[in-house]
Amino acid sequence: MSKDFSLRTLLSATALNPAEAKILMAYILEKYYKLPRSALLSQDELELNEQALNEWKSLESKRLLGEPIAYLIGKRGFYNIELYIAPGVLIPRPETELLVEVGLQEINRLNAPAKILDLGTGSGAIALAIAHEAPQAIVTATDQSHEALEIAKANAKQLKVADQVQFFQGSWYTALQAGTTFDVILSNPPYIDSQDPHLKQGDLRFEPLSALTDHQNGLSCLEMIISEAKQHLNPNGLIAVEHGFDQSDAVVALMKLAGLSNIQTHLDLAGHYRVASGRK
Repeated sequence: MSKDFSLRTLLSATALNPAEAKILMAYILEKYYKLPRSALLSQDELELNEQALNEWKSLESKRLLGEPIAYLIGKRGFYNIELYIAPGVLIPRPETELLVEVGLQEINRLNAPAKILDLGTGSGAIALAIAHEAPQAIVTATDQSHEALEIAKANAKQLKVADQVQFFQGSWYTALQAGTTFDVILSNPPYIDSQDPHLKQGDLRFEPLSALTDHQNGLSCLEMIISEAKQHLNPNGLIAVEHGFDQSDAVVALMKLAGLSNIQTHLDLAGHYRVASGRK
């Protein structure tokens, strides 16, 4: 008797989380059959061919070993856009959408086309979400990783905003031309303490360490970005940074030390203070 390799049987037999299994199977259906996710229900008796079945087994085993879904399927949704994602970049998180929200609110407040800087852009998530939502914005994105910038540029091209976003390689502000100033500076820098046990758990095990931790106490990158912000902001310009759930007080203190005014803290959907902002 032949084995049943139907969608229904494979999904019911897997040890994967059901939601994650459906994401991986939807990827298989799109790749091999050009079918939408709805086919998981409407065509659940479809049997995978040998090539598709082999890839399903490979994805299933890799995910069971902990590899992030975004790396397995090569994409991740973020703030109304879909990004190409590879192991060389941090996987965008829902928490970071708060940083985009803060940036967009400031863009809407300004009457003229805003100049935006995204420091440490990674896959381009923040910069490209801003460009997608605010076509009038002029966006600059930096990263010290050549690999990350290539991924970000590919995403900009795919999203058809390549003409709106400039990319520069370098560490934080050193990537910029001297004297360049902006209306808004946004950054989601590495802020996890190097001793944090979470670095050895879950998806974090597979993500680039330099995008997660500063190899110190988690505040050194934030301190550098905040301390030099005024030199790169236009009058009344805004800086907003993402930080750890327990770093809000420390980041606010850094902003006060840097001479920023109108300092505000912003809650994420989980109720944690996740973003701090201040003005020149």
